[in-house]
Amino acid sequence: MLTKKHVKFLKIVTAFTLILGLLAIHFFVPRLISEIKNPVVGLIKRNKNVSFDVASNNASKLNQKAFAFNSFDGLKLSAQLTYSSLDSSKGTVILLHGIRSNKDQFKNVIDFLSENGFNAVALDSRAHGKSEGDFCSFGVHEKKDVASLIDYLSKHENLSHFGVWGQSLGGAIGLQAMGYDQRIKFGIIESAFSEFRTIVNDYFDLHAGFSYTPFSNYLVNRAGQIAAFDSNDASPIKYCETINQPILIVHGNIDERINIKYAKANFSKIPSANKEFIEIDSANHSNVWKVGGEAYFNRVLAFINKQ
Repeated sequence: MLTKKHVKFLKIVTAFTLILGLLAIHFFVPRLISEIKNPVVGLIKRNKNVSFDVASNNASKLNQKAFAFNSFDGLKLSAQLTYSSLDSSKGTVILLHGIRSNKDQFKNVIDFLSENGFNAVALDSRAHGKSEGDFCSFGVHEKKDVASLIDYLSKHENLSHFGVWGQSLGGAIGLQAMGYDQRIKFGIIESAFSEFRTIVNDYFDLHAGFSYTPFSNYLVNRAGQIAAFDSNDASPIKYCETINQPILIVHGNIDERINIKYAKANFSKIPSANKEFIEIDSANHSNVWKVGGEAYFNRVLAFINKQ
């Protein structure tokens, strides 16, 4: 039988637990969304890099250089430029990786592009890889970083005719960058979401087995406050409305992380007269390249050669 002392103790414990929970929700949980190098996230999540099966014969002969440049807000961002292996260049493709990944995931794609006459610039997005920064802004700041990168490459490398190739978060950044900067002449966008708010809610449903939009929206707003970005501006589908450049939208039809419906929604909002949608049958979020195989990369090559 519970005594008054036991009841009082239980009430204190319950109140203390509730307060701790509310403090965690307000201060800590939003950081798991946007703070890339948070050690707790490293224990919870294991990033799985996608695989790439198209063979390269030229890896040891590539002309490459690592460099750093300043973002629009003063961060030092890391990138690697690989020049075309042909006598001339057809253009320059900026490669944008997914969340909690880095530019190394594009090693074989770099070979592929170089061998086919394109310069490739693999970027470590802010807070990723060797780049400075603590937080991801899901495209809000990153689209401006891409513009700063183009400024640097135009001035210091005399490069022109830029395209973007992005995966997942990188695809979402690519869409926002294309809508923001018309110097980007074409894009390959793989497995991208439409809105930051929606995908956070979906991730709750996927990983926790439930979702509650007001709660996920609260976390999104707090993540934006903590990381100093406007969470309402993290909306690739909004920037799709100003994309008139040639674009290739790609998505696996069994992607559980980012449903293919978001790729189709993005595609429907793009006014470009030169747009193409590729649905990779039986591909999930992490294996579009592997499942699509050489046939897919031949389609990508045909697309960028036309540009």
